[in-house]
Amino acid sequence: MRVIRSLTAGSAVLVLAALVTSCASTASDGSPAEAGGSLVWADYGGSTNAAFTDVFFDDFTAETGIEVISTTIAGAVQYEMFDGGEGDYDLQMTGLAEIELYQDNLLELPGSVPRGDLLPDGVEDYAVGTMQIGYAQGYLDETFPDGGPQNWADFWDVEAFPGMRAVPGEYHDFMFEAALIADGVAPEDLYPLDFDRAIAKLDEIKPYLTYYTEYPQVQQLLSSGSAAIAFGPNGLFAGLSNEGLDVTVVWDGAFVEANMFVIASAAPNSENAFALAEFLADPERQAAFSERTNYGPSMSEAFDYMDDELIERLPNAPSHTAIIPANPSGRADAYEESVDRYTAWLAG
Repeated sequence: MRVIRSLTAGSAVLVLAALVTSCASTASDGSPAEAGGSLVWADYGGSTNAAFTDVFFDDFTAETGIEVISTTIAGAVQYEMFDGGEGDYDLQMTGLAEIELYQDNLLELPGSVPRGDLLPDGVEDYAVGTMQIGYAQGYLDETFPDGGPQNWADFWDVEAFPGMRAVPGEYHDFMFEAALIADGVAPEDLYPLDFDRAIAKLDEIKPYLTYYTEYPQVQQLLSSGSAAIAFGPNGLFAGLSNEGLDVTVVWDGAFVEANMFVIASAAPNSENAFALAEFLADPERQAAFSERTNYGPSMSEAFDYMDDELIERLPNAPSHTAIIPANPSGRADAYEESVDRYTAWLAG
Protein backbone atom coordinates (compact mmCIF):
# COMPACT_ATOMS: atom_id res chain seq x y z
CA MET A 1 0.00 0.00 0.00
CA ARG A 2 1.33 3.45 -0.81
CA VAL A 3 -0.45 6.64 0.21
CA ILE A 4 1.33 9.90 -0.53
CA ARG A 5 1.18 12.35 2.35
CA SER A 6 2.58 15.79 1.57
CA LEU A 7 2.09 18.84 3.84
CA THR A 8 5.61 19.84 3.03
CA ALA A 9 7.44 23.13 3.21
CA GLY A 10 8.13 23.14 -0.49
CA SER A 11 7.21 20.06 -2.46
CA ALA A 12 10.47 19.31 -4.23
CA VAL A 13 12.09 15.96 -3.58
CA LEU A 14 15.50 16.71 -2.13
CA VAL A 15 18.40 14.60 -3.35
CA LEU A 16 20.58 13.95 -0.32
CA ALA A 17 22.68 10.94 -1.23
CA ALA A 18 25.79 12.88 -2.18
CA LEU A 19 25.63 15.05 0.93
CA VAL A 20 25.11 12.08 3.23
CA THR A 21 27.95 10.17 1.61
CA SER A 22 30.32 13.09 1.99
CA CYS A 23 29.48 13.52 5.69
CA ALA A 24 29.27 9.87 6.70
CA SER A 25 31.92 8.30 8.86
CA THR A 26 31.01 5.02 10.47
CA ALA A 27 32.94 2.16 11.93
CA SER A 28 33.37 -1.02 9.90
CA ASP A 29 30.65 -2.77 11.90
CA GLY A 30 28.14 -0.04 11.01
CA SER A 31 28.18 1.61 14.45
CA PRO A 32 28.65 5.37 14.77
CA ALA A 33 32.23 6.53 14.86
CA GLU A 34 33.51 8.41 17.90
CA ALA A 35 33.62 11.59 15.85
CA GLY A 36 31.90 12.13 12.54
CA GLY A 37 29.15 10.33 10.71
CA SER A 38 25.72 11.64 9.85
CA LEU A 39 22.04 10.87 9.66
CA VAL A 40 19.12 12.37 7.78
CA TRP A 41 16.17 13.67 9.80
CA ALA A 42 13.01 14.31 7.77
CA ASP A 43 10.18 16.44 9.13
CA TYR A 44 7.97 19.36 8.07
CA GLY A 45 10.38 22.15 8.96
CA GLY A 46 9.44 25.42 10.60
CA SER A 47 9.62 26.24 14.30
CA THR A 48 9.34 22.59 15.36
CA ASN A 49 12.49 21.65 13.48
CA ALA A 50 14.25 24.69 14.95
CA ALA A 51 13.29 23.48 18.44
CA PHE A 52 14.63 19.99 17.76
CA THR A 53 17.88 21.53 16.56
CA ASP A 54 18.32 23.83 19.54
CA VAL A 55 17.20 21.41 22.25
CA PHE A 56 18.59 18.13 20.91
CA PHE A 57 20.64 18.14 17.71
CA ASP A 58 23.31 20.69 18.55
CA ASP A 59 24.27 18.93 21.79
CA PHE A 60 23.97 15.50 20.18
CA THR A 61 26.44 16.47 17.46
CA ALA A 62 28.78 18.05 20.01
CA GLU A 63 28.77 14.87 22.11
CA THR A 64 28.90 12.24 19.34
CA GLY A 65 30.30 13.98 16.28
CA ILE A 66 27.30 12.73 14.30
CA GLU A 67 25.86 15.43 12.08
CA VAL A 68 22.06 15.68 11.85
CA ILE A 69 21.02 16.71 8.34
CA SER A 70 17.46 18.05 8.37
CA THR A 71 15.28 17.91 5.30
CA THR A 72 11.63 18.35 4.46
CA ILE A 73 9.66 15.15 3.99
CA ALA A 74 8.79 14.26 0.42
CA GLY A 75 5.85 11.87 0.36
CA ALA A 76 7.25 9.85 -2.54
CA VAL A 77 10.45 9.10 -0.61
CA GLN A 78 8.67 8.41 2.67
CA TYR A 79 6.19 5.90 1.33
CA GLU A 80 8.75 4.20 -0.88
CA MET A 81 10.65 3.46 2.34
CA PHE A 82 7.48 2.51 4.23
CA ASP A 83 6.78 0.02 1.45
CA GLY A 84 10.22 -1.52 1.97
CA GLY A 85 12.11 0.38 -0.71
CA GLU A 86 15.26 2.42 -0.41
CA GLY A 87 15.55 6.11 0.42
CA ASP A 88 17.70 8.72 2.12
CA TYR A 89 15.79 9.15 5.39
CA ASP A 90 17.14 7.71 8.63
CA LEU A 91 14.45 9.17 10.88
CA GLN A 92 11.16 10.42 9.48
CA MET A 93 8.11 11.97 11.07
CA THR A 94 4.85 10.05 10.96
CA GLY A 95 1.69 9.24 12.93
CA LEU A 96 0.12 6.34 14.77
CA ALA A 97 -1.76 4.97 11.78
CA GLU A 98 1.40 4.62 9.72
CA ILE A 99 3.08 2.56 12.43
CA GLU A 100 0.16 0.16 12.36
CA LEU A 101 0.10 0.03 8.57
CA TYR A 102 3.81 -0.23 7.84
CA GLN A 103 5.26 -1.87 10.96
CA ASP A 104 6.76 -4.75 8.96
CA ASN A 105 9.14 -2.30 7.29
CA LEU A 106 10.15 -0.38 10.43
CA LEU A 107 13.04 -1.15 12.77
CA GLU A 108 12.34 -1.95 16.42
CA LEU A 109 14.40 0.10 18.86
CA PRO A 110 17.18 -1.64 20.75
CA GLY A 111 16.91 -2.23 24.47
CA SER A 112 19.26 0.67 25.21
CA VAL A 113 16.61 3.19 24.14
CA PRO A 114 14.11 4.07 26.93
CA ARG A 115 10.48 3.69 25.88
CA GLY A 116 7.81 6.36 26.21
CA ASP A 117 5.34 5.32 28.91
CA LEU A 118 2.74 7.83 27.64
CA LEU A 119 2.44 6.12 24.25
CA PRO A 120 -0.26 3.68 23.14
CA ASP A 121 0.57 0.00 23.42
CA GLY A 122 2.36 -1.37 20.38
CA VAL A 123 3.88 1.96 19.43
CA GLU A 124 6.63 2.46 21.99
CA ASP A 125 9.03 -0.02 20.39
CA TYR A 126 9.18 2.00 17.17
CA ALA A 127 8.63 5.60 18.28
CA VAL A 128 11.51 8.08 18.45
CA GLY A 129 11.40 11.75 19.46
CA THR A 130 7.69 11.53 20.06
CA MET A 131 5.53 14.64 20.39
CA GLN A 132 1.99 14.56 21.72
CA ILE A 133 0.25 16.88 19.28
CA GLY A 134 -3.16 18.44 19.69
CA TYR A 135 -4.94 19.03 16.37
CA ALA A 136 -7.03 21.91 17.58
CA GLN A 137 -8.65 25.21 16.78
CA GLY A 138 -6.66 28.33 17.52
CA TYR A 139 -7.34 32.02 17.13
CA LEU A 140 -5.87 35.38 18.08
CA ASP A 141 -7.61 36.84 21.11
CA GLU A 142 -7.98 40.20 19.38
CA THR A 143 -10.10 38.56 16.67
CA PHE A 144 -12.81 37.61 19.19
CA PRO A 145 -12.43 40.04 22.11
CA ASP A 146 -15.71 38.84 23.65
CA GLY A 147 -14.69 35.19 23.48
CA GLY A 148 -14.14 32.85 20.58
CA PRO A 149 -15.28 29.37 19.59
CA GLN A 150 -15.31 26.72 22.29
CA ASN A 151 -16.05 23.51 20.37
CA TRP A 152 -16.41 22.09 16.87
CA ALA A 153 -20.01 23.23 16.52
CA ASP A 154 -18.71 26.78 17.00
CA PHE A 155 -16.11 26.26 14.27
CA TRP A 156 -19.02 25.67 11.90
CA ASP A 157 -21.01 28.66 13.23
CA VAL A 158 -19.91 31.42 10.85
CA GLU A 159 -22.60 33.81 12.09
CA ALA A 160 -21.58 33.77 15.73
CA PHE A 161 -17.88 33.59 14.85
CA PRO A 162 -17.42 35.25 11.44
CA GLY A 163 -14.32 34.98 9.31
CA MET A 164 -12.40 32.49 7.22
CA ARG A 165 -11.24 29.17 8.64
CA ALA A 166 -7.75 27.89 7.75
CA VAL A 167 -7.70 24.11 7.19
CA PRO A 168 -5.34 21.62 5.53
CA GLY A 169 -5.21 21.86 1.75
CA GLU A 170 -3.50 18.56 1.05
CA TYR A 171 -3.67 16.09 3.92
CA HIS A 172 -6.91 15.51 5.83
CA ASP A 173 -5.49 15.79 9.42
CA PHE A 174 -8.68 14.89 11.36
CA MET A 175 -10.94 17.02 9.16
CA PHE A 176 -13.52 14.23 8.77
CA GLU A 177 -13.50 13.58 12.52
CA ALA A 178 -13.99 17.28 13.29
CA ALA A 179 -16.92 17.47 10.86
CA LEU A 180 -18.62 14.46 12.42
CA ILE A 181 -18.16 15.78 15.97
CA ALA A 182 -19.63 19.12 14.82
CA ASP A 183 -22.57 17.17 13.38
CA GLY A 184 -23.30 15.52 16.71
CA VAL A 185 -21.40 12.22 16.52
CA ALA A 186 -20.02 11.09 19.88
CA PRO A 187 -16.23 10.57 20.00
CA GLU A 188 -16.63 6.89 20.80
CA ASP A 189 -18.78 6.45 17.67
CA LEU A 190 -16.44 8.10 15.16
CA TYR A 191 -15.17 4.88 13.60
CA PRO A 192 -15.74 3.56 11.09
CA LEU A 193 -15.92 7.04 9.59
CA ASP A 194 -19.15 8.02 7.87
CA PHE A 195 -17.50 9.81 4.95
CA ASP A 196 -20.71 10.88 3.24
CA ARG A 197 -22.01 12.52 6.41
CA ALA A 198 -18.65 14.18 7.06
CA ILE A 199 -18.40 15.56 3.52
CA ALA A 200 -21.93 16.93 3.69
CA LYS A 201 -20.94 18.76 6.87
CA LEU A 202 -17.75 20.08 5.29
CA ASP A 203 -19.77 21.36 2.34
CA GLU A 204 -21.69 23.63 4.74
CA ILE A 205 -18.64 25.80 5.40
CA LYS A 206 -16.63 25.30 2.20
CA PRO A 207 -17.13 28.97 1.14
CA TYR A 208 -15.52 30.01 4.43
CA LEU A 209 -12.42 27.84 4.16
CA THR A 210 -8.93 28.87 3.15
CA TYR A 211 -6.35 26.16 2.66
CA TYR A 212 -2.74 25.82 3.71
CA THR A 213 -0.29 23.40 2.15
CA GLU A 214 2.63 24.13 4.49
CA TYR A 215 2.25 24.23 8.26
CA PRO A 216 4.01 27.61 8.73
CA GLN A 217 1.27 29.16 6.57
CA VAL A 218 -1.12 28.73 9.52
CA GLN A 219 0.80 31.36 11.45
CA GLN A 220 0.87 33.69 8.45
CA LEU A 221 -2.88 33.34 7.84
CA LEU A 222 -3.77 34.12 11.46
CA SER A 223 -1.30 36.94 12.04
CA SER A 224 -2.27 38.65 8.76
CA GLY A 225 -5.99 38.41 9.50
CA SER A 226 -6.58 36.28 6.39
CA ALA A 227 -8.14 33.65 8.67
CA ALA A 228 -10.07 34.18 11.87
CA ILE A 229 -9.67 30.60 13.12
CA ALA A 230 -7.22 27.89 12.14
CA PHE A 231 -7.30 24.13 12.57
CA GLY A 232 -3.88 22.55 12.91
CA PRO A 233 -1.18 21.25 15.27
CA ASN A 234 -1.15 23.22 18.50
CA GLY A 235 2.59 23.92 18.24
CA LEU A 236 1.84 26.33 15.40
CA PHE A 237 -0.13 28.46 17.83
CA ALA A 238 2.73 28.26 20.31
CA GLY A 239 4.94 29.79 17.62
CA LEU A 240 2.64 32.81 17.51
CA SER A 241 2.67 33.06 21.30
CA ASN A 242 6.45 33.02 21.22
CA GLU A 243 6.26 36.05 18.93
CA GLY A 244 4.25 37.94 21.55
CA LEU A 245 0.73 37.38 20.18
CA ASP A 246 -2.14 36.39 22.46
CA VAL A 247 -3.52 33.10 21.14
CA THR A 248 -6.24 30.81 22.46
CA VAL A 249 -6.14 27.08 21.77
CA VAL A 250 -9.49 25.29 22.04
CA TRP A 251 -8.84 22.04 23.90
CA ASP A 252 -12.47 20.91 23.98
CA GLY A 253 -12.63 18.29 21.24
CA ALA A 254 -8.98 18.61 20.22
CA PHE A 255 -7.67 15.41 18.64
CA VAL A 256 -4.50 14.35 20.41
CA GLU A 257 -2.14 12.05 18.56
CA ALA A 258 1.40 10.94 19.16
CA ASN A 259 3.52 12.10 16.24
CA MET A 260 6.87 10.42 16.24
CA PHE A 261 9.88 9.59 14.15
CA VAL A 262 10.51 6.08 12.92
CA ILE A 263 13.45 4.26 11.38
CA ALA A 264 12.61 2.39 8.20
CA SER A 265 14.26 -0.98 7.61
CA ALA A 266 16.23 0.50 4.70
CA ALA A 267 17.52 3.52 6.65
CA PRO A 268 21.13 4.05 5.50
CA ASN A 269 22.48 5.08 8.92
CA SER A 270 20.30 3.11 11.33
CA GLU A 271 22.95 2.80 14.06
CA ASN A 272 23.43 6.55 14.14
CA ALA A 273 19.64 6.89 14.25
CA PHE A 274 19.51 4.59 17.29
CA ALA A 275 22.12 6.78 18.99
CA LEU A 276 19.94 9.84 18.43
CA ALA A 277 16.88 7.93 19.62
CA GLU A 278 18.56 7.33 22.96
CA PHE A 279 19.49 11.02 23.21
CA LEU A 280 15.91 12.09 22.45
CA ALA A 281 14.59 9.93 25.31
CA ASP A 282 16.05 12.24 27.94
CA PRO A 283 13.08 13.53 30.04
CA GLU A 284 14.72 16.83 30.98
CA ARG A 285 15.36 17.67 27.34
CA GLN A 286 11.81 16.59 26.48
CA ALA A 287 10.58 19.14 29.02
CA ALA A 288 12.70 21.84 27.39
CA PHE A 289 11.28 20.87 23.99
CA SER A 290 7.73 21.08 25.37
CA GLU A 291 8.46 24.55 26.69
CA ARG A 292 9.55 25.66 23.22
CA THR A 293 6.73 24.02 21.25
CA ASN A 294 3.80 23.30 23.61
CA TYR A 295 3.84 19.70 22.36
CA GLY A 296 3.51 17.08 25.08
CA PRO A 297 6.24 14.58 26.01
CA SER A 298 6.27 10.81 25.55
CA MET A 299 7.67 10.15 29.04
CA SER A 300 5.77 10.99 32.22
CA GLU A 301 9.06 11.76 33.98
CA ALA A 302 9.35 14.88 31.81
CA PHE A 303 6.51 16.48 33.77
CA ASP A 304 8.84 16.56 36.78
CA TYR A 305 10.88 19.23 34.98
CA MET A 306 7.90 21.48 34.14
CA ASP A 307 5.92 24.05 36.09
CA ASP A 308 2.13 23.96 36.27
CA GLU A 309 1.68 26.79 33.78
CA LEU A 310 3.64 24.94 31.11
CA ILE A 311 1.84 21.66 31.73
CA GLU A 312 -1.51 23.38 31.14
CA ARG A 313 -0.37 24.41 27.65
CA LEU A 314 0.28 20.83 26.59
CA PRO A 315 -2.20 18.56 24.77
CA ASN A 316 -1.78 15.70 27.24
CA ALA A 317 -2.03 17.84 30.37
CA PRO A 318 -3.97 15.86 33.00
CA SER A 319 -6.60 18.62 33.21
CA HIS A 320 -7.52 18.37 29.51
CA THR A 321 -10.28 15.84 30.00
CA ALA A 322 -12.31 16.90 26.93
CA ILE A 323 -9.64 16.00 24.38
CA ILE A 324 -10.24 13.12 21.96
CA PRO A 325 -7.31 10.66 21.89
CA ALA A 326 -6.51 9.37 18.42
CA ASN A 327 -7.73 5.87 17.65
CA PRO A 328 -4.81 4.13 15.87
CA SER A 329 -6.84 1.20 14.53
CA GLY A 330 -9.74 3.35 13.40
CA ARG A 331 -7.39 5.79 11.73
CA ALA A 332 -5.43 3.01 10.05
CA ASP A 333 -8.56 1.34 8.69
CA ALA A 334 -9.78 4.66 7.28
CA TYR A 335 -6.40 5.90 6.12
CA GLU A 336 -6.42 5.32 2.38
CA GLU A 337 -10.06 6.25 1.88
CA SER A 338 -9.57 9.37 4.01
CA VAL A 339 -6.82 10.58 1.71
CA ASP A 340 -8.76 9.72 -1.45
CA ARG A 341 -12.04 11.25 -0.29
CA TYR A 342 -10.45 14.44 1.05
CA THR A 343 -8.42 14.93 -2.14
CA ALA A 344 -11.55 14.48 -4.23
CA TRP A 345 -13.52 16.86 -2.01
CA LEU A 346 -10.84 19.55 -2.31
CA ALA A 347 -10.91 19.22 -6.10
CA GLY A 348 -14.70 19.27 -6.31
